[in-house]
Amino acid sequence: MAAATAAGAAAAAAAISLFAYYLLLRKSGSKLPWTLTTRGNGRRTRRKGLMQAIGNTPLIRINSLSDATGCEILGKAEFLNPGGSVKDRVAVKIIEEALESGVLVCGGVVTEGSAGSTAISLATVAPAYGCRCHVVIPDDAAVEKSQIIEALGAIVERVRPVSITHKDHFVNIARRRALEANIASAQSETNKMQTNGSAHVTVEMLHPKQTNGSEYANTEVPHNGKELCPDSGSKGGFFADQFENLANYRAHYEWTGPEIWEQTKGTLHAFVAAAGTGGTIAGVSRYLKEKNRNVRCFLMDPPGSGLFNKVTRGVMYTKEEAEGKRLKNPFDTVTEGIGINRVTANFMMAELDGAYRGTDREAVEMSRYIPP
Repeated sequence: MAAATAAGAAAAAAAISLFAYYLLLRKSGSKLPWTLTTRGNGRRTRRKGLMQAIGNTPLIRINSLSDATGCEILGKAEFLNPGGSVKDRVAVKIIEEALESGVLVCGGVVTEGSAGSTAISLATVAPAYGCRCHVVIPDDAAVEKSQIIEALGAIVERVRPVSITHKDHFVNIARRRALEANIASAQSETNKMQTNGSAHVTVEMLHPKQTNGSEYANTEVPHNGKELCPDSGSKGGFFADQFENLANYRAHYEWTGPEIWEQTKGTLHAFVAAAGTGGTIAGVSRYLKEKNRNVRCFLMDPPGSGLFNKVTRGVMYTKEEAEGKRLKNPFDTVTEGIGINRVTANFMMAELDGAYRGTDREAVEMSRYIPP
């Protein structure tokens, strides 16, 4: 097969994110319980406005694969969320937890380093909570993603791709932007206090881990998850930190996992997903395993990612790389947003029975095969 075109790459990415996301298998020929609607675990009823449209996505039977295998293979239709992906759930959970803890306040700016989907979701959700959004994205990501994020009103900063250990990696820049926003907010408060005749103002600088990467916490504006504060200008920054912030994992453990379990009435046999941050596969797998230890959970990993090795061999490198042959730039893949060469805090929460290695060619070909 010839090298994938840009259209093929987009189709492959879509196939991964929309259909390979969840595969729930059971023997065919019996009643299909997932055709029934569900209110999930009740959390959705406590949200208002735009957030009501997030979650409760249907399970869609993938006819081509189900008919070919004799199993019922289902895809969780997360593309029906307002932001177009499962990351809407993560954005809601991250922002709600940050507001409830006080590390983010209404009027503040949420910053994130993202290749696309999470950035779109944060840009969609943040305004509903009275917050703004600043996204740092690698300039080799699809330009359409940047255009969507900007259209949603967020600030987009495109930067050159570098190693995660480099200070100018897009995730590290996003962390700095949150700190800069906090410093600017603190200086603004100092100026206001001086103008009003106050002689002193205290700014509490916290370690990034205490605030999920946001190094200044303003706790004066509480958040009850129901009402929004009026826009009153910048109120500091908060680094969403989707890779290490366990709100990502909790979004799926408390929300997506229970939703799948109820939609299938507990009849599923297996769950398969790719991983980027690892929050989805971790939260869903752990929840399903707690409900039924016999549910099998598997990772599907793209070319170059180290997670397949981590799950199957306990290390991130291949046997060849162990012999000192690792390349400086070991891979490139058309599947944006999945695969990684480090173990995140979210992925560490996963309970997996095994992993599979996919190829770009398989992804592109499957994107053409799945729709019928």
